[in-house]
Amino acid sequence: MNTPFHRSAVVPVRGLHLDLKGLPPTPARLLQLLDLFAAARINCVLVEWEDSFPWTIDPRFRSETAYSAADVEAFHTKARQLDIDVIPLVQSLGHMETPLQPADYAHLREIPDRCDVLNPLAPGAGDLVARMIDDVLARSGPITHFHLGGDEAWTFGSHPDTKAYIEKHGKASLYLQHIEPLLDKLLAKNIRPILWHDMMHDWDAAALSRLAKKADLMFWSYRGHSDDRQGAFHTSVIERFAAAGVPLWGACAYKGADGPDADLPDVAARIANAQAFADLAQRFHFHGVVATAWSRYATHRVQCEPIDGSLDALIKVATSLHDEHAADDATVEQFLRAHGEWDRFRACRDALAKLSDSRRLAWQYELYIRQQTATEAADGRRRGSGMLGELRRIKQTHVDTAVASGEKVRAAMSGLVETIWIERYLQERLAPLTEE
Repeated sequence: MNTPFHRSAVVPVRGLHLDLKGLPPTPARLLQLLDLFAAARINCVLVEWEDSFPWTIDPRFRSETAYSAADVEAFHTKARQLDIDVIPLVQSLGHMETPLQPADYAHLREIPDRCDVLNPLAPGAGDLVARMIDDVLARSGPITHFHLGGDEAWTFGSHPDTKAYIEKHGKASLYLQHIEPLLDKLLAKNIRPILWHDMMHDWDAAALSRLAKKADLMFWSYRGHSDDRQGAFHTSVIERFAAAGVPLWGACAYKGADGPDADLPDVAARIANAQAFADLAQRFHFHGVVATAWSRYATHRVQCEPIDGSLDALIKVATSLHDEHAADDATVEQFLRAHGEWDRFRACRDALAKLSDSRRLAWQYELYIRQQTATEAADGRRRGSGMLGELRRIKQTHVDTAVASGEKVRAAMSGLVETIWIERYLQERLAPLTEE
């Protein structure tokens, strides 16, 4: 049997997220992943190209291994062949590090020495986002939805101009003043915009109703069930959105939500999260649910949780959204074997697990060493036992194991992710230990 799915889907549109600002797959692997997604009955992909896109508006937005225009077009062509809808994502407010990093874009920043948030009132701010949208649309072919991000603008309203605007008109008004022209641009092309929900969780009904006419909201929450969450991630927020007529999507996570430097997802937590969204999707008639897969918590943070070590979580989340129940381990193995993925997955997972465990133990022993050093400095009678040397010896064995595990990670991921990103992934984890 080639599929673990057994009945009609409980969530009509089931999406997976490709966060390509970290650990971007090789062009060939990117197309292979589409085959795997389709086999798992995924019918939508939210693709966050970020610095992997072949930007033409400013080549400095491209990473060292950015895909070619032909790569992007091949991705969209294959997705269409597999009946997978592609939803591109271009950031429009927060997480703007890629376009705002160059010094000559500093005048568009909310805070001059931080490149993460756009100042929506800066002349040219909206035009920058519009040009990025055009760049992506030129390579996308026919699409029905476009995600504009719009989340986690941590310093929103900090600039003197935006602060004064908010004091006079309110946060919702400032947000809409910036985003509405972009929504109108997409709507004029018969493309429905989507935004993350977190910046709107406290908007009044009038502002939400105004937004509902022009955009869908994607409610995201990556831990447990929103019935048990607080604040912006509680189910009451969904109820308020629904009452205002906002078209809704959901977003759980199959990876990239269990720690900014995690090597592997917490599979049990990912299943519980997906099952919660299967429930919410039915209760609130979500258009669909996307399982996010963050490869960095933010553009300038470390890489985390490679896709190829997370395929078990991917399949179990996909089955949770389709069947409401996750496939068991035996079914996941059967599925991955049938699609030629099992051996590579197991090699990646096992190497990453060993790397994770050895890193954790090495840092734990570094803490013990520092505590013992402080003890001996404070009380001379505690010196001379040899304990400090023994702790250092044990720590070094874990560092050595981590380095050896890094070699296995390098071998397992070869050809799946561009070499430069594997090397940086390992450097981020091993250099702090070896330097210590």
